[in-house]
Amino acid sequence: MEYAIIIAVSFCVSLLTLFSGFGLGTLLMPAFAIFFTVPAAIAATAVVHLANNIFKAILLGKKADLRVTLLFALPAAAAAILGALLLNLFAAAQPLYQYAFFGPRQITALKLVISALILIFAILEIIPRLAKIGFGRKWIPLGGLLSGFFGGLSGHQGALRSAFLIKAGLDKEEFIATAALSAIVVDVVRIIVYGFTFLAGSFNDAGAVPRNLILTAIAAAFAGAYLAKHMMKKVTFRSVQMIIAILLAFTALGLGSGLL
Repeated sequence: MEYAIIIAVSFCVSLLTLFSGFGLGTLLMPAFAIFFTVPAAIAATAVVHLANNIFKAILLGKKADLRVTLLFALPAAAAAILGALLLNLFAAAQPLYQYAFFGPRQITALKLVISALILIFAILEIIPRLAKIGFGRKWIPLGGLLSGFFGGLSGHQGALRSAFLIKAGLDKEEFIATAALSAIVVDVVRIIVYGFTFLAGSFNDAGAVPRNLILTAIAAAFAGAYLAKHMMKKVTFRSVQMIIAILLAFTALGLGSGLL
């Protein structure tokens, strides 16, 4: 059952980034979290997100502005290490509260933090005034720090990355390519940190995401990205955006309450 859902979600969210304004990681991680532990869900989403951005870089990488990429990606890489290490601390923490409701449930610091971030970034995406916030070129390194930190902690890097790159003087293809290369740097760094911390020796644990499931999710995301490439003109449908935001809110509440 989880294979069908994850494959469908991977394809749809990779395509829906074109219409909803939400990023791949923002939509895919909650789907993984329904079936697997939150740390495993974040790590698995990072792998799919990395592969998807490598695919984007192959398609459009030559268009990237390397100076902007370096200004953004180098601080982002350093901050991603800090975010990933903080995730490891939360993952190792003891549950804050345990209760029974159709089985044992746990409220943990990690679930509370991730659920709060899901809600915050969903709100950032759906409020037009907030979604249109942009910063000048001089703020690009700061944007890298913020985007990288939250990318390492929860995978939420796209909204901040867009806010700090949107006014960098890039055309549409340059923006997509520069954002993809920056995301690749953050994803590589955080996956390495995950591998040396909470994922070390845990690939066969019950809470880990099966490799085959990750590979099929990558393939599905590739298909969605390829289709999106041939629909380059981005159109955001407000109704789709609101429905997704509501679903994200319910998922966040489920995580925070320990039901998921």
